[in-house]
Amino acid sequence: MSFWIWYPEDFERWHAMKQNFSRVERGMGWPAFWKSEGIRNRISLSKEYGLERVTRFIVHARGVGFVLVNEEKHPFETEIICGPGPVKVTVHVGRLDALPCALIEGDIISSGPGWTADDYAEKAPAGFDLSYQTADQDPAEWQFDERSYAPVRIEAVKDGTLYEFETELTAKLEIQAPETRLMEMTVFCGESREEALAGKDCYLWWRPNIVGTGENAVGVCPRCAVRYVFIHGEPISVTAIHQYVKFPQRAAFSCDDPLLNQIWQVAEHTFRLCSGAFFLDGIKRDGWIWSGDAYQSIFINRYLLGDPGVERRTLIALRGNDPISGHINTIVDYSLLWVVGVQAHVETFQDSHFLHQIFPKVKSLMAFCAARQDEHGFLIGKDRDWTFIDWAELDKDGPNGAIQMMYYGALNAAALLASKIDDSQASERYGTRAKELLSCIQAHYWSENQGAFVDSFTSGKRHVSRQTNLMAIRCGIAEPRQITLIAQKVLQNENLPPIKTPYFQFYALDALGQMGDLEQVLNQIRSYWGGMLDRGAVTFWEEFDPEITGTAQYGMYGDPFGKSLCHAWGASPIYLLARYFIGLELCDDGNTRFILSPRLDFFQRLCCTLPVGTSGSVSLDWNGEKLTVRAKNAQGLLRIWDKQINIGEIVCISRT
Repeated sequence: MSFWIWYPEDFERWHAMKQNFSRVERGMGWPAFWKSEGIRNRISLSKEYGLERVTRFIVHARGVGFVLVNEEKHPFETEIICGPGPVKVTVHVGRLDALPCALIEGDIISSGPGWTADDYAEKAPAGFDLSYQTADQDPAEWQFDERSYAPVRIEAVKDGTLYEFETELTAKLEIQAPETRLMEMTVFCGESREEALAGKDCYLWWRPNIVGTGENAVGVCPRCAVRYVFIHGEPISVTAIHQYVKFPQRAAFSCDDPLLNQIWQVAEHTFRLCSGAFFLDGIKRDGWIWSGDAYQSIFINRYLLGDPGVERRTLIALRGNDPISGHINTIVDYSLLWVVGVQAHVETFQDSHFLHQIFPKVKSLMAFCAARQDEHGFLIGKDRDWTFIDWAELDKDGPNGAIQMMYYGALNAAALLASKIDDSQASERYGTRAKELLSCIQAHYWSENQGAFVDSFTSGKRHVSRQTNLMAIRCGIAEPRQITLIAQKVLQNENLPPIKTPYFQFYALDALGQMGDLEQVLNQIRSYWGGMLDRGAVTFWEEFDPEITGTAQYGMYGDPFGKSLCHAWGASPIYLLARYFIGLELCDDGNTRFILSPRLDFFQRLCCTLPVGTSGSVSLDWNGEKLTVRAKNAQGLLRIWDKQINIGEIVCISRT
């Protein structure tokens, strides 16, 4: 079996650059506003063989170049005969417009693991992807699965026709109409009915590209987020070609609560739309690869798709090349979340090969952060650095408290990762720095009078936010006594502004889950995500404020339809239900890969399956009296009713 090969990580960078340049707003392109990482345009790919007999092979390439067999040159697409004896095959390939790569096919000489890539400055093991194995492919083009959808409703509105599809899709449109009408047509695509009917206020509108002529003419609009389409004039044929990555179905959830079932289904649809070559923030706006969104996606992926490839591609794409000259996505907290995201990926998939590959970039990113410390050792933002945290009113004067919490978490993650590859010096250095930082955080940010951590100690405002204190819990800053105070003074304080984004709802409900307040977690899932469903949501939104209704609920960033109605971080109920109610925790303790501690007191009936790592799974079936647990390709522990039972394949147990 042969695979297309290239310089390592250039495949991810190439497709990331295409993705981050794909955003369109009202007819204008909007490339991502951070530094773009290029690829190597000229490379060589080589491997040495000791041949016992004559063999034949052929080299397919995307780019210009030649094949060097020992000292003899050969063109691409020509059968090459060589051997017996020592043979070194080197493929030189260059490409200005896209990813240079090659596929070598032969019985003995074939491309894949074991080949070396060289950019004429540094050698490394060649990169490859299991999806690219045939000569007719071009790895510079991502291969989507496709499914056609017809409108489920066609309605005459104003002076035109509104087409409604059954759900939100990432689709290109094919429109059959007379060529003269196609030439004058504008197509308005909306995530909501109101957006599609808003004319030039609609976020995505297109003049279709016309393919064919006369009666055979078809108008094609590019791949975008679409549920509603408005076109002026009489009804015509409109088809949505949904383009997606077909991840296998590894998870399922069903219980006696119809609302929770619907929330899981809508969250899954949302997440699948936002997952493909990479984890994206949303499919309308921005369609970019953001580290904060990706970090939460890693935890959702753990319990839904169980796919390591999309995580690797996303982490590689976000980090880019060395030397690093700015924070990931220009955001201080997103650099730190990238480091702990690498740790989460390695924990989920035991991916030691990836860890060895990526750890040098963990080290260089941590060195970059260390160079931006102040006299206290706090991480501070500089010119062009964005301290985000959340869309909320926070005191960001001086070193921000939440950033220091995340920095502490990143240092601990880096120490753990270093220990996994036996880099004891780095592990000790990061661990020591984390302890020093923890002491400084406690001294400067904890307010005993307020029973909380403050956002800033330099402004004098002593401002308390939910966000900073949630990070204190999540990153292991808060001591047990402090957690109790935070729960009383912050999390249960109705005078503090509520969290309005699913982004920080993830952290808030995860903290409540850690503290064991599962009833509140479940109530919030039902009310917050159920509130979106009450508004007719078919995917979960970037932000939801129950106090805002009507067309105004679709606005954000000063734009009447700026809000993304399909956002990856809206899918976090999958993580919350799987982690705290199904009770699945992944671990690495000898042969034990998981601990299952289901909270069956919340369900009269529960039937679910969740992935465990790359190829394992665990299934749970509860009928109110008897619990059956099955494990496949994974061993774990079941903790239930004060019992602990090893799960090899199947366990049946009754409440009594």
